[in-house]
Amino acid sequence: MSGDDQPQVRIDTHADGQARQYIAAGDQHIHQLSPPVSPEMRTLPRDMVAFTGREEELRHLTTAAAQSTGIVAIHAIDGMPGVGKTALAVRVAHLLAASYPDGQLFVDLYAHTPNVPAADPGETLGRLLARTGMDPCQIPDDLGERAARWRSRLADKKVLLILDDATGHAQVEPLLPGAPNCLVLITSRSRMIGLDGAESLNLATLPPEQAITLFTRLAGRGTLTRADAEAVADLVHLCGHLPLAITVLAGRIAHKRAWPLHAFATEFAAATDRLGELEAGDRAVRAAFDMSYQHLPADRQRLYRHLGLHPGPDIDLYAAAALADIPLAQTRRELEALYVDHLLDEPGPGRYRLHDLLRAYTRDLATACETAEQRERATDRLLAYYTRTAQTADSHLTRTPYPALPPAAPDPASDGPDLAERDTALAWMRTEHANLLACLEHATNQSLPHPLIELTAAMAAYLRQEGPWQQAATLHHTAANAAHMQHDPAAEATALRHLADIRYLTGEYAQAVSLFERTLKLHELLGDHLGQAHILNNLGWVQRMTGEYTQAADLLKRALTLYDQLGHQLGQAHTLTDLGRVWRVIGKYTQAADLFERALTLYDQLGDHLGQAHALNGLGWVRRVTGEYLQAADLHERALALFEQLGDRLGKAHALTDLGRPLRITGDYAQAADLFERALALYEQLGNRSGQAHALNALGRTRHLTGKYTQAADLHERALALYEQLGNRLGQANAMQQLGCLLTRTGKHPAAADLLKRALALFRQVGDPQGEAEALNHTGALLAACAGPEQAAQMYRQALNLARQIESPLDEAHALEGVARCAAATADRKVAVTELRRAVEIYRRLGVPEETTAAEYLATLTTI
Repeated sequence: MSGDDQPQVRIDTHADGQARQYIAAGDQHIHQLSPPVSPEMRTLPRDMVAFTGREEELRHLTTAAAQSTGIVAIHAIDGMPGVGKTALAVRVAHLLAASYPDGQLFVDLYAHTPNVPAADPGETLGRLLARTGMDPCQIPDDLGERAARWRSRLADKKVLLILDDATGHAQVEPLLPGAPNCLVLITSRSRMIGLDGAESLNLATLPPEQAITLFTRLAGRGTLTRADAEAVADLVHLCGHLPLAITVLAGRIAHKRAWPLHAFATEFAAATDRLGELEAGDRAVRAAFDMSYQHLPADRQRLYRHLGLHPGPDIDLYAAAALADIPLAQTRRELEALYVDHLLDEPGPGRYRLHDLLRAYTRDLATACETAEQRERATDRLLAYYTRTAQTADSHLTRTPYPALPPAAPDPASDGPDLAERDTALAWMRTEHANLLACLEHATNQSLPHPLIELTAAMAAYLRQEGPWQQAATLHHTAANAAHMQHDPAAEATALRHLADIRYLTGEYAQAVSLFERTLKLHELLGDHLGQAHILNNLGWVQRMTGEYTQAADLLKRALTLYDQLGHQLGQAHTLTDLGRVWRVIGKYTQAADLFERALTLYDQLGDHLGQAHALNGLGWVRRVTGEYLQAADLHERALALFEQLGDRLGKAHALTDLGRPLRITGDYAQAADLFERALALYEQLGNRSGQAHALNALGRTRHLTGKYTQAADLHERALALYEQLGNRLGQANAMQQLGCLLTRTGKHPAAADLLKRALALFRQVGDPQGEAEALNHTGALLAACAGPEQAAQMYRQALNLARQIESPLDEAHALEGVARCAAATADRKVAVTELRRAVEIYRRLGVPEETTAAEYLATLTTI
């Protein structure tokens, strides 16, 4: 029978207390009322009135029981202490009792009952055989013979058997019936890995909604106000959604009806001994945990206690080995055993996590059983492991390697993961991100300056790439203060440099300059020429972003001189790339291309793929402004592929934006818009306001060209607001010019004139000739629309001269077309035809959509 053909099974509970299984496919009830069973064969505990949720598990178990044929159905329900394994088994047994008329037996195997030894299988079989009516004098002594007699007694019976709180498969195997018409439900804190024929059901904690329902029922609070509902959600969250903890806590508040739930939640959240609050009579969460812990071997107990000292949300094999100072092989065995016993979860391969209440429990154990010195040594080993491994990962992620800070403690003896490549280093950083932050918080709270400084520095390249940058800034600021207090100028310089870099990325350029200058003084004090070269390069970045191109070029040239003197090829490559960006903006396209190509050669020699990506992207920008759009797109695509391969989201955003521009120019508006939108999403995730502004402005131009003027105006205005916040004059000029062009198209000439005038002034101030030529062309279009062809022609002529000087063919063609249209408007047909032919030829060579309209206009002029 296929999955689609399986009969639909429903459990109907009737007023007589019996349950009947209804199979829809046959429209019939089965296992109706049956003859009475002797009391000895009906030993199920009472069902819980407040049993809540578990619908999926109930459906699975009851359906599986109804469909079981040919073999005995065995279901092993495993889970952590207090998760509700027994309650689920009992509920299933009551639902299915009528289907097993020959008996429903509950057998407690006492694996975790205080002061009671685990049940012996032989003795248990003796009692079960006696229940079936066998004369005690005829019950054999041998375990195997007892098991055989037990299977024989049940051979023609339909019996449901609950084996509760089992230690493991060795305890339950002799108790299993052989008859195919029996059902066995086993509950255990251990996973029944070695039990043949059993289907395992791992019972997790309750989903939040079911946990809230359970608490509300047991607390007797009825309908909840919004405030009470929020309080209950907080309470069950603090209980880790563990049914035992919820039951105990709800029982406490059930007898205090006057207590506001929000006050109770606040008190419980503030409790320093939360496990101590979860005790009521013989029900106690700590006691349930104690029974599992006490069954562990001594070495496993020690590791388990040490896990409570880990500050992060999860742990892997290497960190656990460092924490407990034991070999990897032993650590692997012990962690697996703890997982089997449900004292640890394994949310992912090789990742282990403690339930919140077990975390509190192990922390209490560590405090009680380990001395303060032992706990301190353990956390020192853990911090040293994370720092050492993060430094290894950082060596693959950082763009400009700096000498590593000397470790404050020797390397731990434990091994570490293999981080030989950038992708594995980045994957490790992403996986351990939360743990590394937790370690930094621990180091801060415990006033451990050296681990704080070293680990923050080791995370710098990762935080730069992945963000969030505000969090990164906070971490680097804390590290800088710690280094200053330790009178460690080298460490302080490192932290200040990283902080300055983040301020640069978030567009806080004035702060970035101030921080870089402080860093430069520290490197000068230390006589660190390489550090000075790095910071001069960094200062060059910032000055470039603020439009101070002369200062930027001077700083970068100074950096390049130092790198040349030191023979530092990577620094040379970085500086050549950054200097190329400056030459690119100020119209020195040939020199810029040469610098990018030189940088690319160095990166190739060094095997630096990230540097290659940046150089390719810069070279693509130059090819675009010189009209080589296919080559530009190819270079940007190569850069994008490298950034994606490296997992560099910021570089990917830059490449997406830059790739969109040649596609937009050549008329592929849909693809360009998609690229700009993808870039914008990445910039927003990273918090890169400068990138957001670039993507918004580029997307606005695309919307303009596709006739979506309202959207375009909004995008340009948002870009302009960001550029103004950042103090980015070149960005402001670009946004103003695009907005002015749009307003010209929509007939808002005074506003357009003001924007274009301001844009033109800014382009001239910062020294961007290509931007100036573009603004002159837009101003010409505006004047042609509102002032007449004579004034417009003057602007077009200025744009034409400038475009030819800097060899910007698209701007040249736009200017030629403008001159031609002005000449036609003044009846100078000869000039109009001559200049328009030149424009059409350039458009055709570039492969841009302007060719079509210009050629059509030329045809009208030549046929007059």
